[in-house]
Amino acid sequence: MTAAEGRGRGRPRDPETDTAILAAALELFVERGVEGTSIEQVAKRAGVGKLTLYRRWSSKEDLLAQAIEQRVRAEVTPSAADVYALTPRDIVERVLPAAAEMAASPGFRALVARIMGSAVSHPQLMAVYWQHYILPRRELAAAMLRRAQQDGTVAADADLDVLIDMMAGAVTYRVLQPDPPDTTEMLRYLTAVYRQAGLYPPASGA
Repeated sequence: MTAAEGRGRGRPRDPETDTAILAAALELFVERGVEGTSIEQVAKRAGVGKLTLYRRWSSKEDLLAQAIEQRVRAEVTPSAADVYALTPRDIVERVLPAAAEMAASPGFRALVARIMGSAVSHPQLMAVYWQHYILPRRELAAAMLRRAQQDGTVAADADLDVLIDMMAGAVTYRVLQPDPPDTTEMLRYLTAVYRQAGLYPPASGA
């Protein structure tokens, strides 16, 4: 919660206004980066006054952090219960098509590039991205890898943090290439990454 969110005075906040502001903030961040985005520009694009933003967020960075948080939280991932109810292969097959489509989208690629580029100058934005996007997916991947260790497709002494870094790094590297893959190629690539990690073994009897 930002400092502005804790202010309970005045009229109730209009959810539609918040949505419009956050969408405008994210669009401008992707287009221009942190330095190229201003409260005035966000207000103009959202069709509201500057004071409306200042009543809600204490700074541009707070606003952008919440816009990023809302965007990454919207991504649907398997629940922790799925890890115990399904095999790693079943989970991978369930999430890969949507993951490939998202990773290949220009909007996601641009968002990742902007966040990475802001990591040193504006660490708050990376912290939000890490907490709400990267960390939950690392925890899910670790649970899947532990399950795969039990199934014998991942070595019992494998360093899971290293494996996860290798998987995440491979995808980020591929996404940020000058000529990134389309959805079809990204699906093939993700399948290969998961297979190399031991999370997508051949089907039984194959």
